Amino acid sequence: MTYSVGSVLLNSDDKRKHVANSAPYTVVRLANEFGPNLDPKAEVSDSRAAKQSMSEQARFMKKLLFVPPGVVPEEVTDKMIVPGSNIALGPYAGHSQIKMVEFVNISGRAKDCPKDNRPEFAILGWSNVGKSSLINVLVQKNQVALTSKKQGKTQLINHFLVNKSWYIVDLSGYGFARASDAARTDWSSYTKGYFLKRDILVAVLLLIDASVPPQRIDLDCSNWLGRYNIPMTFVFTKCDKMKASKGKRPDENIRDFQELIRENYKQHPPWIMTSSVTALGREELLLHISQLRNYWDQ
Repeated sequence: MTYSVGSVLLNSDDKRKHVANSAPYTVVRLANEFGPNLDPKAEVSDSRAAKQSMSEQARFMKKLLFVPPGVVPEEVTDKMIVPGSNIALGPYAGHSQIKMVEFVNISGRAKDCPKDNRPEFAILGWSNVGKSSLINVLVQKNQVALTSKKQGKTQLINHFLVNKSWYIVDLSGYGFARASDAARTDWSSYTKGYFLKRDILVAVLLLIDASVPPQRIDLDCSNWLGRYNIPMTFVFTKCDKMKASKGKRPDENIRDFQELIRENYKQHPPWIMTSSVTALGREELLLHISQLRNYWDQ
């Protein structure tokens, strides 16, 4: 389950290469590159209006489309595109409802992670980007993943088993300012080891804070993942407010991030807008995960 990044290829023994060769993902330019004439000053007061507005804003700024296996790019219609994203849904999308989730394992190294070969989706991002909050929203439980105002709360590899069939993996936030030098070094070693050695990793959900301008550390992390051809989806967080009190709006920050990413990628990874406050993007992200997971499982 992957896409080309530059000229880097997966190792021949990596399952992700086999999946990619079976039905590679494709990106195509949208036929209508410019969307409706939106009023950037329009204020959104409730989650339903916010969801509709952000969907239109996302469609307006979206230039590259992520097309999954089983879909002919030329046959993609607007109805197939996930709102607030560049993701098209295909025949493998479905069965996205989460019925049960349980915390099963905490590991310090990749070799100590569960060995039952269930597919995994790793959640990664800058400290306080909202990793734990997103997990809690996805599974609709308040305390599945602990949240904290202190940066770097999660400093190990945490596995949550979903529907007894796949894992959400909560990784520590990179760049946490209050952690010791030893903890920073530890993060670098065990997290990179997890990415490089975990052949059942379907994709990394790389969380990006849309309420602030693009951050160099996020770009560096995405470039590192791309260098090793590790599949990723950009999950933009804190998208619940379309009117910024200062600076740029979330959709403008997302557009700036897309422009920077486009400089380094021959093909654009999938991306989606979310909010842990309003649950914006929850069902859409789970649909995206379901089609990656179902294709992986075939």
